[in-house]
Amino acid sequence: MTVFNEEQILKNQETLSGHYRDILSLLGEDPEREGLLKTPLRVAKAMQFLTKGYREDPEAVLRSAMFQEEDYKQMVIVKDIDFFSLCEHHMLPFFGKAHVAYIPKKYITGLSKIPRVVDIFARRLQIQERLTMQIKDCIQRTLDPLGVMVVIEAQHMCMQMRGVEKQNSLTTTSDFTGFFQQAKTREEFMNLIKKR
Repeated sequence: MTVFNEEQILKNQETLSGHYRDILSLLGEDPEREGLLKTPLRVAKAMQFLTKGYREDPEAVLRSAMFQEEDYKQMVIVKDIDFFSLCEHHMLPFFGKAHVAYIPKKYITGLSKIPRVVDIFARRLQIQERLTMQIKDCIQRTLDPLGVMVVIEAQHMCMQMRGVEKQNSLTTTSDFTGFFQQAKTREEFMNLIKKR
């Protein structure tokens, strides 16, 4: 996690803005034309927002609402978590839904904290496979549950806007620990996230 104070964030924003102004020129645009005058600053601010996960601690988010559970040893599932990320290869968006389950051993966490963890890791330059593992590892490390499973379904603009240009392709990744290594438990989770 990188910690920037407000002064450093503004300084970085100014530097980024200058680079985006240069990029506009290199693309053949005129950064001085009316429609583009504020574009470098807007893009700099947008990129700082889209990568704010570098400045947030997902484990601290989970710990901020950790409770000793009351002998609950069944799945806790938060499904259909919308997320948006940038692929590290082309810095183009990929987006979709994350489905997360864990089986408590000693602790549970506030339900809203699971989507926050997804957002923190998604707001970094990513690949879907790593995003899936990071969410799983963070929950396993912090809550020490009997098992964690994460499934992510996403569309990648680097495949839709460029390259193979396949508009309807969907990429699915999964990762799991503990009790989810049993096929029956994974199957139960998959059946539950498919129900609408």
